[in-house]
Amino acid sequence: MTQNTENTKDRQSDQIDRAGLSGMTVVVTGASGRTGSRVAGSLRGAGAGVRAASRAHGFDWEDPTTWADTLAGADAAYLMFPSDIGAPQATEGVGAFAREAVGLGVRRLVLLSARGEEQARPTEEALKSSGADWTVVQASWFSQNFSEGPLVEGLRHGELAFPAGEMTEPFLDVRDIADVVTAALGSGERYVGRALELTGPRLLSFREAVAEIAAATGSELTYTPVPARAYGDVLIGFGVPPEEAAFLVEVFEGLLDGRNSRCTDGVREVLGREPREFSDFVRENAAAGVWKV
Repeated sequence: MTQNTENTKDRQSDQIDRAGLSGMTVVVTGASGRTGSRVAGSLRGAGAGVRAASRAHGFDWEDPTTWADTLAGADAAYLMFPSDIGAPQATEGVGAFAREAVGLGVRRLVLLSARGEEQARPTEEALKSSGADWTVVQASWFSQNFSEGPLVEGLRHGELAFPAGEMTEPFLDVRDIADVVTAALGSGERYVGRALELTGPRLLSFREAVAEIAAATGSELTYTPVPARAYGDVLIGFGVPPEEAAFLVEVFEGLLDGRNSRCTDGVREVLGREPREFSDFVRENAAAGVWKV
């Protein structure tokens, strides 16, 4: 590890109050997933205890009888609903889970939501009305969507077909989400009752993002914009249920219309540093061989 890397790590944790997290037990839903695994790691690194909430650990969002054992004795919880946060079942599930948590004395709840997604607002409201000491993290499109999940196979085979047109997005590294969640939980009342809008540091189109990946990997990669409804057919071909694919088409038609083509100071406000660069994410994953066939 270079001195520069060590200094960067120090800067990244400047605003994380380890004293505020010491001895705290945090339930992390989706602890093996894209954001949950990073949230769990960030919390552990800051001295908090993590209680992983997943089916492997006896927790199931679809089975409320599993919730009490997961929540018992905890101090806080990170909520990540497994399907889209704007889906009707997310509103019902998050609301019921939050009410149960509050009833068990777990009042400090942080919800991962989607920036600019109107369908997500009822779920956010369900959390707010639960009586919890809530914080909502409204995240922009993850950088890691290019390295983990359904977009990866297309990139490995030379083409990303996606319904984003030529609009620009401030791609956000999920490690920044994890650090923001950790800092918010360790900051007492400072971020209670607030929605934190998080973005990366600069705007890129999907075409430009794919070009950066191509340059870093030395591969010929193309980006092909497709209509949202055509992409819905692709999702069905991947095995996504038709009703879920139709909902995602509706989300994409709104979310990818350019409404999020601006950067915010959310990461800097909470962490006291700039968000991670997309180019750094690309370089790290190219070196790891993520996009090799």
